[in-house]
Amino acid sequence: TGKELKIPARKAPTFKAGAALKSAVN
Repeated sequence: TGKELKIPARKAPTFKAGAALKSAVN
């Protein structure tokens, strides 16, 4: 979770999209 907090605001949308895709696959 520490890495999540360090992600720049610019990459936040990409991270959220990746998380959504991950949960969709699971």
